[in-house]
Amino acid sequence: MAGGEAKEIHAVMFPYFAFGHISPFIQLSNKLSLHGFRISFLTPPGNVSRIKSSFLVTSTIQIIPIQITKVQGLPSHLHNTSEMTPAMHELLKEAVDLMQPQIKTLLSELRPQFVFFDFAHHWVPKLCSQLGIKTLFFSVFSAISGAYVTVPARFIGVETEGPTVDDLKKPPCGYPQTSFTSLKAFQAQDLSYVYKSFNGRPAVYHRAVDGFNSCSAIVLKSCNEMEGPYVDFIKTQYQKPVLLTGPLTPDPPSGVLDEKWASWLAQHPPKSVIFCSFGSETFLKDDQLKELAIGLELTGLPFFLVVNFPGGVEARAELDRVLPKGFMEAIKGRGVVHSGWVQQQLILAHESVGCCICHSGFSSIMEALMNDCQLVLLPLKGDQFLNSKLVAGDMKAGVEVSRREEDGYFSKENIKEAVETVMVDVDKEAGFSIRQNHMKWKDFLLNAEIQDKLISNLVEQLKAMP
Repeated sequence: MAGGEAKEIHAVMFPYFAFGHISPFIQLSNKLSLHGFRISFLTPPGNVSRIKSSFLVTSTIQIIPIQITKVQGLPSHLHNTSEMTPAMHELLKEAVDLMQPQIKTLLSELRPQFVFFDFAHHWVPKLCSQLGIKTLFFSVFSAISGAYVTVPARFIGVETEGPTVDDLKKPPCGYPQTSFTSLKAFQAQDLSYVYKSFNGRPAVYHRAVDGFNSCSAIVLKSCNEMEGPYVDFIKTQYQKPVLLTGPLTPDPPSGVLDEKWASWLAQHPPKSVIFCSFGSETFLKDDQLKELAIGLELTGLPFFLVVNFPGGVEARAELDRVLPKGFMEAIKGRGVVHSGWVQQQLILAHESVGCCICHSGFSSIMEALMNDCQLVLLPLKGDQFLNSKLVAGDMKAGVEVSRREEDGYFSKENIKEAVETVMVDVDKEAGFSIRQNHMKWKDFLLNAEIQDKLISNLVEQLKAMP
């Protein structure tokens, strides 16, 4: 890059307006700022107060509020997806497309060397080419899911507008031969959303592929140690540079665990408690929540179950309605059922917690792997299905709950069996092997030298871009 080491590098970060996307962009911003990058972070004003404390305290990171274009049916006070209905999610993509003039004006003023953009903003490369700015499609999804879902090979042999459920049960042509060969019908059905157009706007697949094809380089939140074959497949599919950030491991949690939870956890032996949570935007159906709760009780182990409901629902009334009569009384002292935000990182780091049941969101997986929490994976949508295959299959560092082929139904016995594999049957081959692999990956993720080297390599590749 002209100017060499002495020239300050200015990068604009432009994530989609969902916290699962915003968070990795913040993590990458912090890492790059430590290497002397100046960062301009674009997000609607309603998100600023929630995210500003996540940035390093440095003069090189600036949050720039941008305005969501008004679209009929999209409430103007909503600035991220967390309280939006599925229909509003599609209207948000429409609003994002209408923001192009605003973004072009802003970039003309900022004149950065790089713009890191997200899947929904597939028009950024064309816009930036007029301004002489390099563009980097930063995919916040795992490489295994990108390689399975958003590659041109997905349409080889497809004669309809989009792949069918049967098509999506099988990997695309040329997909790496790794630990899994197919998805279940219910998982493929869920993924079919990626190929559907709403309101005449491009489908997620077409946005992603357009972004990959037209950007200067692809940036993946991954590393070769964890996902090498999938990274190589994406590189082959798009024939352009693929840069890696590493897994962007979360910083150690700050603060102190709420006394209420700290005292409850302290009542139980080391590594005995099951922590179970599915994030803030993933919800279980009534019958599945009931099976999960009873399954946890059947393990005989202490458990901490976090259950969230869609906005506007009174959580306590819902729990009383869904859970078996007398359940809360029966588990008193041994089990907690809580609705609302909790300090997940601090809970997982507590010495009493020995198991984490989660939806296979990548952040939750990383947090569990970095602690001594054996992973039980219960993916519920989208990329979570592939993340689970990666961890339980390729990395062999967790166990996936058995499910029914057609609809994904799981029983209380399925929950009990999965937990026992990693928490009770620890001397049997499966449980022993999973625990050994968990330790190996924990050491890798906690090795600061390795993680720093991954970011240093990325920085050098960015500086070397023509």
